[in-house]
Amino acid sequence: MITRTADEQIRDFLLHDKRSLLVTGARQVGKTFSIRKVGKECFENFVEINFLEQPDAVALFAEQKGAKDLLLRLSAFTKKTLIPGRTLIFFDEVQECKDIVTAIKFLVDEGSYKYVMSGSLLGVELDDLRSVPVGYMDELEMHPLDLKEFFTAIGIGNDTMEHLHSCFEQRQPVDNFIHERMIEAVRLYLIVGGMPSVVQKYLDTNNLKSVYEEQRGIIRTYKRDITKYDANHKLQIEEIYDLIPSELNAKNKRFILKELNDKARFSRYEDSFLWLKDAGVAIPTYNVEEPRIPLLLSKQRNLFKLFLNDVGLLAAMYGGNIQVSLLSKESNINYGSIFENLVAQELYAHGFAQEQQHSLYYFNSKKQGELDFIVEYANAVLPIEVKSGKDYQRHNALSNIMMNAEYGVPQAFVFCQDNLHTEGSITYYPIYMITFFKQAEVEDKVYSFDLTGL
Repeated sequence: MITRTADEQIRDFLLHDKRSLLVTGARQVGKTFSIRKVGKECFENFVEINFLEQPDAVALFAEQKGAKDLLLRLSAFTKKTLIPGRTLIFFDEVQECKDIVTAIKFLVDEGSYKYVMSGSLLGVELDDLRSVPVGYMDELEMHPLDLKEFFTAIGIGNDTMEHLHSCFEQRQPVDNFIHERMIEAVRLYLIVGGMPSVVQKYLDTNNLKSVYEEQRGIIRTYKRDITKYDANHKLQIEEIYDLIPSELNAKNKRFILKELNDKARFSRYEDSFLWLKDAGVAIPTYNVEEPRIPLLLSKQRNLFKLFLNDVGLLAAMYGGNIQVSLLSKESNINYGSIFENLVAQELYAHGFAQEQQHSLYYFNSKKQGELDFIVEYANAVLPIEVKSGKDYQRHNALSNIMMNAEYGVPQAFVFCQDNLHTEGSITYYPIYMITFFKQAEVEDKVYSFDLTGL
């Protein structure tokens, strides 16, 4: 069985927090499975209502007269006795029931049961759900399996992962045998990706054709969502989605509007780009004018790259024999876009762009060149380069930035296929170590203002 990091987060919240929990994320990332698994383990009574599969349930929330009335309706609808203190009520596909926003306040206030909600396309369909007042709801965003979760799923043990983490922390090279095997595991991840159903298909069959067919099914599901939830812009959104692989494989990897239309204007297409972001199927990475903190101040919203939410889906969209090429280590294949997509989704999943006002960033200058990614880390700007080939120590843009005293950049990371080593202020990490790179949590800081003498 696939183990998710989010399982423990959901469990801890449901057992120790009085509020409701909203689990968000793109379709097919495993939200419903994790909630069911944890809910049935932790609660004697588990009640599930799916508003998409049970459309009649939407009427339960219309014209209800408060929590007691609503709970009576729920009990009658589910034909289950709701046991106070022992029941978890799970509302799934909540984008189909707008009245859940008002109802959840009443239900949490009433306090007899625990509540968890989930749904797809929440950023698109149910933005107002996030406006529920503090004290009623918290939010957890789920993603496809990251590298660490994937490594665990395919059988890489805790001892090995702890050894790798120790090497990452101490910036020491990994045992060569382990390093080579981990690089092979990364190549497998580039093909399979992190969608739970795809990973499970691989574990069950080891058949890459079956993996590919499962991935194509998810891609078709995403396209159906585009048609269903944004009929006015569906052709634009689908065209943008289909162009992501080719744009990432282009020389500058930046999304060029004239690939859509010679007379295209960003203002006309902006809503379509935002739809893909809000639906969780694409990860935008915006250009910044200067590598200085805070990066948000120099963000250029009309200059960006678009990555897919899952690198396995990207490989599937490339099609052809890319699976064989990745496994055979063919040196004449450009893996740059696939490696960068891997790093983008790891950075996103590890806290570098989850706040709504922040994003992933890159830097591009005609004079200095382009940095693949740039993040805020340890109160400073941190450039990140991603190299898939043997010439990973050639990085003119990175060298230019590091030598520019005006920027004062203290260190830089390069993720590549070689073993860990450091040269000056640049650390070269093997690509699999991106899974250990996470945004530091905000520390508690107490400050008391001295009123003496006032």
